[in-house]
Amino acid sequence: MNRDQIEGKWTEIKGKLRESYGDLTDDDLETAKGDREQMEGVLQQKLGKSKAEVRETVDKVLNSI
Repeated sequence: MNRDQIEGKWTEIKGKLRESYGDLTDDDLETAKGDREQMEGVLQQKLGKSKAEVRETVDKVLNSI
């Protein structure tokens, strides 16, 4: 999914990530709005997971939309 597609589906993506990780806030996700690399960085910091784990999570979310 490219940047335009991520931006277009941002509301859905945020919802799916919040479903999976209840401790994420709107502020956490808005920091990365539409930018996959930033989104992965925010998730990595917030969740304490490795880059590979976060990338796998983001891939699952994006593929489910």
